[in-house]
Amino acid sequence: MSSRALIADAEATLLDRKEQLSLEELAALAALPSSSVPSLAALAHEVRLAWCGPEVEVEGILSAKTGGCPEDCHFCSQSARFETQVLATPFLDTDQVLRAAEETARLGASEFCIVLAVRGPDERTMQRLLELVPMVRDRVGINVAVSAGILTDEQARRLSEGGVHRYNHNLETARSFFPQVVTTHTWDERFETCRLVRRHGMELCCGVLLGMGESVEQRIELIGQLRQVEPDEVPINFLNPRPGTPFGDRPLVEPLEAIRWIALFRLGLPGAILRYAGGREVTLRELQALGMTAGINALIVGNYLTTLGRSPEEDLQMLDDLRMPIGVLSKVL
Repeated sequence: MSSRALIADAEATLLDRKEQLSLEELAALAALPSSSVPSLAALAHEVRLAWCGPEVEVEGILSAKTGGCPEDCHFCSQSARFETQVLATPFLDTDQVLRAAEETARLGASEFCIVLAVRGPDERTMQRLLELVPMVRDRVGINVAVSAGILTDEQARRLSEGGVHRYNHNLETARSFFPQVVTTHTWDERFETCRLVRRHGMELCCGVLLGMGESVEQRIELIGQLRQVEPDEVPINFLNPRPGTPFGDRPLVEPLEAIRWIALFRLGLPGAILRYAGGREVTLRELQALGMTAGINALIVGNYLTTLGRSPEEDLQMLDDLRMPIGVLSKVL
């Protein structure tokens, strides 16, 4: 079947019948030549508008406890197992967290995520989060998300009851590739935490990291596995190789290939919030606006956990230039 026919069939399924594509159909689209990527991106943009609407959600993130993580995620400079330039720091104090939340809100963001470099929260960390979350929400008037690693059922219940709006726990990559990325915990532990988040009524933010050496087939596998946990939001990260980590010498994803996969994740997860996240600046360079018209409908503004993003003003100007309104894409507590 020709490229044009494959894209036309996908359009009929997603826009006319409002049905999901099969993984086999996504694999066929993944095999299209590079010359078809702009057409694929255009369809993904139409799917985003039809399934999610025109609004773009803006979020700020704060690394409230940086470095010293005991896990060996091979892409991460916060692991205590690797010789990197990231030093372990204690949990930020309350005033620092509140100031960061206030700055995020001033940018027009509707979500503020508190991120901790831990395997999972101990009781002291749980108490700190349960103190901070309602304080930030009530004083700043912004939804609060948390990323604190692997959860037990009891911890998920307490965070939900404590006012956490959205919990971030990334699958990162396909189950079949995961052992090449992390050895200190399993993909199934991550998958179970995602299920607990959903079970206890929090929104699930479950991201991916592309460019670690996974195959095309494993990226399609990952889309199928994301469908199983039904995330509200999927951050799209591209590997930004960190010196001192096992993946520090991996090449960047090519810009046009990044656009292809943004589009494919939108076509595979048509109703999800698809968020621009880490690595987009170095991967896409001058094509970042094109990504916004290839299915993206949310973005992190400002800096990431251990790497610099571009200025929030640049991103807000990009949205204004594209006539993309900033809005809230999920339930608000």
